[in-house]
Amino acid sequence: MPLDRILRHLIAWQQADGPPVPARALGVEEARRRYRANAAPLPTDTAQGPHPEVTSTDETLTAADGTTLACRVYTPPTDRGRLVTYLHGGGWTVGDLDSHDLACRSVADALGAVVVAVDYRRAPEFPYPTPLLDCIATARWAARVHPGRPHVLAGDSAGASLAVGVALDARDQGDLPLAAQLLLYPPTDPRLLFAAGSAHAEGHLLSLDDMAYHYDLYVPDAHRRRDPAVDLLGADLRHLPPAVVATAEFDPLHDEGVELADKLAVSGVPVRHVPGPGLVHGYFLMQHLVPAAAARSALVLAELDTLLGPPQHDDRPAADEHCEAVRA
Repeated sequence: MPLDRILRHLIAWQQADGPPVPARALGVEEARRRYRANAAPLPTDTAQGPHPEVTSTDETLTAADGTTLACRVYTPPTDRGRLVTYLHGGGWTVGDLDSHDLACRSVADALGAVVVAVDYRRAPEFPYPTPLLDCIATARWAARVHPGRPHVLAGDSAGASLAVGVALDARDQGDLPLAAQLLLYPPTDPRLLFAAGSAHAEGHLLSLDDMAYHYDLYVPDAHRRRDPAVDLLGADLRHLPPAVVATAEFDPLHDEGVELADKLAVSGVPVRHVPGPGLVHGYFLMQHLVPAAAARSALVLAELDTLLGPPQHDDRPAADEHCEAVRA
């Protein structure tokens, strides 16, 4: 379907003064500043803001090397006994707790889950595997602090890649039970072969060159891009938790996201693929601006809700465990 009308106007407005500046031309600090400036802050009057009854507390946890990491814990108004470790996107280089605050609130509210988000260390100051190790430590901390809850690993974009990396580690270590994965438009192919062949590699907020630049910062050692936690399409995906994989139609990463969903299914992992017709990369962060993004985000979270099945006090039927595409 065509690009969503509001997104089309948003992109045109951003390009009114000329073509977008590539991420590598901006530099890391300016890219971080712009990313945070574009993230929607919480309204001063929280009673008028989205998900106003979700509360948050800032806490700290300790990484594997002893570094103290900031994290934020969200508590929903109706706690259904679930736990989500949410890993923010931003090309492994930008993004933080504040940029994804509203996204985490929407997850907590929709799922009735306690959500733990972490300010993991970012490239280029801390290249791979440090961000991944921080996320592994966060998931283990969340499980210790909130024991006994069905535990979901969730992330958008780079955070989705990190979520799969945590799931691979949890499977291999065998001591972190996981109920599901929520993977929003994940980057899965560090060679960028799928993105290079995309009809939407330019002009839709995320470009092929931006992805190449982020990979250069995150995994500067080309040999390490073959690691399973980076090259997700080359990884052994068997025995991972069930997954909801969301893609966006006008996204350079669309095809590799679909490929990941297909490979998960072939590997025996129950997976639900939720396409994003008319949408662009990053739409989960645009719920406050783009009604189509809000509607599709709600559908994604509803699919995860169904996949998780009802809490013991909930009489709704459990999800079917098979691969399907949601086309509503």
